[in-house]
Amino acid sequence: MNKNRYFLFVPLMVALLAGCASFTASSQAEDAGRLVIYSGRSESLVAPVIEQFSQASGVKVDVRYGNTAELAATLLEEGKNSPADIFYAQDPGGLGAVAMAGLLAELPEELLNKVDNRFRSEDGLWVGISGRVRVVVYNTQRLQPQDLPPDLFGFTDPRWKGKIGWAPTNASFQAMVTAMRQMWGEEKTRAWLTGILANQPVVYDGNTAIVAAVGSGEIEVGFVNHYYLYRFLKEQGESFPARNHFLNNGGPDSLVLVSGIGRLASGKNEENALKFINFLLSPVAQQYFAGQTFEYPLVAGVQMQAGLTPLENMNAANITVDQLADLEGTLTLLRDTGVLP
Repeated sequence: MNKNRYFLFVPLMVALLAGCASFTASSQAEDAGRLVIYSGRSESLVAPVIEQFSQASGVKVDVRYGNTAELAATLLEEGKNSPADIFYAQDPGGLGAVAMAGLLAELPEELLNKVDNRFRSEDGLWVGISGRVRVVVYNTQRLQPQDLPPDLFGFTDPRWKGKIGWAPTNASFQAMVTAMRQMWGEEKTRAWLTGILANQPVVYDGNTAIVAAVGSGEIEVGFVNHYYLYRFLKEQGESFPARNHFLNNGGPDSLVLVSGIGRLASGKNEENALKFINFLLSPVAQQYFAGQTFEYPLVAGVQMQAGLTPLENMNAANITVDQLADLEGTLTLLRDTGVLP
């Protein structure tokens, strides 16, 4: 990856970071040169943009990478003694759990107003950074779009036995199940989970492995975020035998998710934390997410990847990010149904 492709003007980044000084005054208790991030986003996706922030600002950044749900649980256990300044989550569920515990500080309106209201928490405790869409990725040598059911419940049909891939430990999958609980109700969501289990799905660690398995023909379909396919197409070309199918039905299976970020109220580096959030919401960083990770930028005026359907043209699930906050309820259901141990 050419990390400098969208970061050509370091002076611009320095100016953006300098402009954050108005958010808060440094106290003598702060370590002005340090920032501790707990990241539920994978290192391969966000390390380049974190490195660019560090180079431009001079701030030493320590990152702990992990699963969003596991990091949220760690923050709940650590409480006010956590070393973290920032929680950068793959989905709203983890942020919601930490926010409900009273561990996040309200963000300045200047930051919150950089994105549409639907991409931030109502209480101002966290803000969305980039968007992704839940899709069904399918093998083009085995299937055509018309072969796919109109909604995810259709995959409980026995004809899909042994042909499905999913990643139940993945935060975005769990957020989708939370959306199902909100829109379908507990009973139908439980029926979907047990119906898919009856079809003996292949379990993977994450979305990348699912897309690779679909492309190789190991499975025919998988439940993933849209942008993973584009990484394969970039590396292997248009002949890669997999494509995305968006279930454009307005239900929980046509979900738009956001990665989001919040500042820990107990963090020792408030100014650097706000600088980092402001940087991720700058046109420079937003273009990185659009051009390098193939996600949807959430700040207006940033060009998205060619070929993506604009969010406003989708019949997406009508659900707020705050409705996706009940991660614990979803984990309980996944364990009760045997999807998770």
